[in-house]
Amino acid sequence: MTETVKFDSLGLAPELLKALTDSGYTTPTPIQAQAIPLALAGGDLMAGAQTGTGKTAAFALPLLQKLLPFANNGASPAKHPVRALILTPTRELAIQVEESVKAYAKHTPLRSLVVFGGVDIKTQTPHLKTGIEVLVATPGRLLDHIEQKTLQLNQVQILVLDEADRMLDMGFMPDLKRILALLPKQRQNLMFSATFSNDIKKLADDFLTNPQLIEVARSNATNDNVTQKVYPVAQSDKEALLIQLLKNSDSKQVLIFTKTKITASRLSRSLERVGIAADAIHGDKSQQERIKALDAFKAGTATVLVATDVAARGLDIDQLPMVINYEIPSAPEDYVHRIGRTGRAGALGVAISFVSPEEDKYLVEIEKLIKRQISKEIIEIDRSSTRARTSKPSHAQASQSAGNQDASATKRIPAKKRSSDPWFDKPYEAVVAQQKVADKPRLSSKAPVAALLGGLVANK
Repeated sequence: MTETVKFDSLGLAPELLKALTDSGYTTPTPIQAQAIPLALAGGDLMAGAQTGTGKTAAFALPLLQKLLPFANNGASPAKHPVRALILTPTRELAIQVEESVKAYAKHTPLRSLVVFGGVDIKTQTPHLKTGIEVLVATPGRLLDHIEQKTLQLNQVQILVLDEADRMLDMGFMPDLKRILALLPKQRQNLMFSATFSNDIKKLADDFLTNPQLIEVARSNATNDNVTQKVYPVAQSDKEALLIQLLKNSDSKQVLIFTKTKITASRLSRSLERVGIAADAIHGDKSQQERIKALDAFKAGTATVLVATDVAARGLDIDQLPMVINYEIPSAPEDYVHRIGRTGRAGALGVAISFVSPEEDKYLVEIEKLIKRQISKEIIEIDRSSTRARTSKPSHAQASQSAGNQDASATKRIPAKKRSSDPWFDKPYEAVVAQQKVADKPRLSSKAPVAALLGGLVANK
């Protein structure tokens, strides 16, 4: 069925079809083929699909189609109120969604804008004041603009929650409730996610009205185009194994996931030291730094991008061949989203996970979630080529090195200069010996010294 469906049979306007042709798209993905007609019908929608199957177009195209009657070339901001609001959990995802919206709307007068944190809010305000129909935003920055009265949401007709489960994971529920309270009651709601948890279903009950449910694949399933592997390895050997794999791989782009920002930064520096072009992207990076790193990775300037889960939902890279979980996530749903960065749009991909004995419990939960066992492979680490670059010295080596340093430091201590008074250069004499000497009669031409001042009483 989906093989014969074309975009021009889904009821989309010629302007949108032309934009799709310009982008090289003619055949919709399964989620697009099912979601677009239902969204155009005007009802609420709850859609689940694997990451990388085209969810953005599945909501952006019907959204634009429904706003076309309001499109105009008027210069007045009042003629361009916010009519569609798209909320995303991360800056990167917000940027990429708005880029897609802009690309699909390029042959229409409809305007779009993206707002997110990490940059000066004053740079976004002038664009908002000119008027836009489609606003893509992260929840926190949207509330910032609302508090500063730089935008109004009283004419929003369509609300989209993209990656809704991630927003809940990141603690956005209070912000979402505040935003929902500011929107008109009469509106269309579209919720898209790759995973459906109990919290997601509860959220759906709170703001969706009799939604249509679409699942183009089993919930929480992984893409069959992705070959999944597990490499059992000690935590201390992970860096050596990673360098060995990257040196022997012909992949031009590799995305590596870590659990912490510190590990991401440290690992990218270690890779740079051994001649592998790498960069890191995580929450402590400024927005300009994150965009620069992502652009370098997309352009091929950086072969490796090390990222935390903040980027797991926001990276859309064509033909990304490999994802490596340097540390597997403690939340099994994050594994699905991480490896969903590869094998997108029908392409093949490889997902490798380094699993230490301490992480076996997380692997069990992941396999339980995706309802399959991941094949395990043992790889011997080439110690001769990696020890000097990656391994830390043993305790004995460290002690010996410290001892050598101490010895060297001892040799460098300058010799003491002899004092001008020979008395100061004499060896130490015990008090008893000094007392015996003191008991002997002394011949002195000097006058006797009072006993209170340390002198001796003269014999009568």
